[in-house]
Amino acid sequence: MKVSKIKGTIDYFGREIKKYRYIEEVARNISKQFGYLEIQTPVFEATEVFARSVGEGTDIVNKEMYTFLDRSNKSLTLRPEGTAGVSRAYVENKMYVEPGLRKLFYFEQMFRCERPQAGRYRAFTQFGIEAIGPGSAYLDADVIYFAYLFLQKLGIKNVKVAINTIGSIAGRARYEEALKEYFSKHIENMCDDCKTRLEKNPLRILDCKVDREHEAMKSAPKTIDFLTDEAKAYFDEVCSLLDDLEIEYEVDPNLVRGLDYYNHTVFEVISDDPILGAQ
Repeated sequence: MKVSKIKGTIDYFGREIKKYRYIEEVARNISKQFGYLEIQTPVFEATEVFARSVGEGTDIVNKEMYTFLDRSNKSLTLRPEGTAGVSRAYVENKMYVEPGLRKLFYFEQMFRCERPQAGRYRAFTQFGIEAIGPGSAYLDADVIYFAYLFLQKLGIKNVKVAINTIGSIAGRARYEEALKEYFSKHIENMCDDCKTRLEKNPLRILDCKVDREHEAMKSAPKTIDFLTDEAKAYFDEVCSLLDDLEIEYEVDPNLVRGLDYYNHTVFEVISDDPILGAQ
């Protein structure tokens, strides 16, 4: 009987494992340069670790988690992302006892039960950093600079940053209510996922891949209209710091993150370098 690898997984060997190890080496070196220390968390956690931290209205929790019951009927989940497990470890191990900022990085396998496609797998490695402690515009700019510099060190060209803000937690709540009211008038002509998101997580409608060209997207409420004066000043300072660092960026008012723990600055690093499509 022929046994094949599970759909959505990949074998690394030969040239591919060399590339994998090179990326890992660059990731570790830049983490050390920026003062991040390594953390490893278990490959599976209690399901509530992800449901509480990531948010029950997100696609990760609703569609993409590998969840199973152990012999005592406890619900466990293979980690789909890194932040929730790191946050759990931070609290459980009382890392907060030491004053100041705790800067951690991980380079670990993640698992998501999603439709495999080019460049997207069900078992994959994620490199991530977590800066836990007092937040500031300087820290946000530093994290963006980290990501920008990391891609440059890998030799990726034409790198630019898309940036937005979803403001404070209070401002986000007001924004979500405005999105619900607005999209309720258009939701019948949108995809089934957006219909679910309307009540559970309306922010996620804005980055829907199915309805991204929907006419309603063009006139949807913008986060900038719901920022407090303090949140707007915070975002302006982040942009000013990126200017000082000579990082090319553009403000994208539809760029959001639907995960429950997000507030203030959100960003993506984008490149059209052909090397990203090379095998």
